Amino acid sequence: MELLQTVLITVATLGILVSIHEYGHFWVARRCGIKVLRFSVGFGRALFRWHDKHGTEFVIAAIPLGGYVKMLDEREAEVAEEDVPYAFNRKPVGHRLATVAAGPIANFILAIVVYWCVFVGGVTGVIPLIGNVEPGSIAEQASLEPGQQIVAVDGEATPTIEALHRRLLQRIGESGPITLSVKYPDSDLTYDSTVQLDQWLAGDEAVDLIGGLGIELYRPPVLAVIDQVIIDSPAEKAGLMAGDKVIAADNIVIAEWSEWVDYVRARPSQAINVVYEREGTELTTLLTPDTRYDKDNKPFGQVGVSVQWPEWPEEMRRSFNYGVIEAVGEALDRTWSMSVFTLESIKKMLMGLISSKNLSGPITIAKVASASASSGLEAYLGFLALLSISLGVLNLLPIPVLDGGHILYFLVEIITGREVPLRIQMLGYQLGVFIIAGVMMLAIYNDILRL
Repeated sequence: MELLQTVLITVATLGILVSIHEYGHFWVARRCGIKVLRFSVGFGRALFRWHDKHGTEFVIAAIPLGGYVKMLDEREAEVAEEDVPYAFNRKPVGHRLATVAAGPIANFILAIVVYWCVFVGGVTGVIPLIGNVEPGSIAEQASLEPGQQIVAVDGEATPTIEALHRRLLQRIGESGPITLSVKYPDSDLTYDSTVQLDQWLAGDEAVDLIGGLGIELYRPPVLAVIDQVIIDSPAEKAGLMAGDKVIAADNIVIAEWSEWVDYVRARPSQAINVVYEREGTELTTLLTPDTRYDKDNKPFGQVGVSVQWPEWPEEMRRSFNYGVIEAVGEALDRTWSMSVFTLESIKKMLMGLISSKNLSGPITIAKVASASASSGLEAYLGFLALLSISLGVLNLLPIPVLDGGHILYFLVEIITGREVPLRIQMLGYQLGVFIIAGVMMLAIYNDILRL
């Protein structure tokens, strides 16, 4: 069931992004007088097809990993004499450039609209409150202390944990000063401290932004309270139910969920005498964990329950509501900043400051899409906007095969007054296919390793 949900959410997400991107090409092509032969969402065998009054074939294909708009072009097939004026290659270079650029622009517009919806609906978050500072870390050098709230990084406000992550993401791989501004929650006094970064987290495969500063943010304690019990699991057979709180295991007091997990994992197929609380009454049961094996073939115990996550204290919650007009500015600003961040990340990856193992492919996208959808509409919309921005930015890169490669050729044509020779274009396309195929193979390889 979970796999089916992941597949459906991924197909829907990619379908939205591809449809909007290709519709940008389609819409501008029509207004530039270019005849569109086919508008396809997906590749491969057509599952559904229909035609409009202009003769354009609309297709939904079997492989939902992209799409395309096929336009009339004399370079690809013979064109009837009466249709020559409507061929893509016969249009002025400005019309051709606008048609190609419209796809990525449509992705940016989608991101702006999605962010606008999010901001109008209201944004919630939790303040970044320091729970612990690691000795000898950047945070200790900055004299940060447990109990302080991080209110800004380099002068940019960080009212929520998400905002703190966004700001720190921009500093990955960089050297130079970083200014951390903090305050105590019950005070209005702000303390600024500047420390030096030296290729901060450069090349790290699994980037921990907060941990990279030597900070552990405060989180409410996760008690050993059961949220769900899997059918036919050892926990269900032992009589445990949702809402039960584990108090002790074999006369050892269990204070937090992590202690319960560690205790169970260390005892595969070993009976555990469990004391638990249900509606104020203490009860006991005998529980025998199933035996499972990790990637190194080492056994561990599993009982088939999930944790009931605690609520954040109300004083740590923040809500931000924007008016219809104000939300436009916020959406534009967020789209711009995330676009710049995407470009900077590509640059840092090429320079080796960000590990290429952070490159993700369709499997990771599917997992994150499903996880964000499970976290609520706000999280999913934020992911959709980010993915749309990434698609827009990547398509504008000056790599032949991508929209940016076509735009590069058109700009050369505008400057020189003549079209780039077809032979050079074909060589560029071959190079572009090689680059894109290599990047995709690396991304899929990284996905498989993460599995």
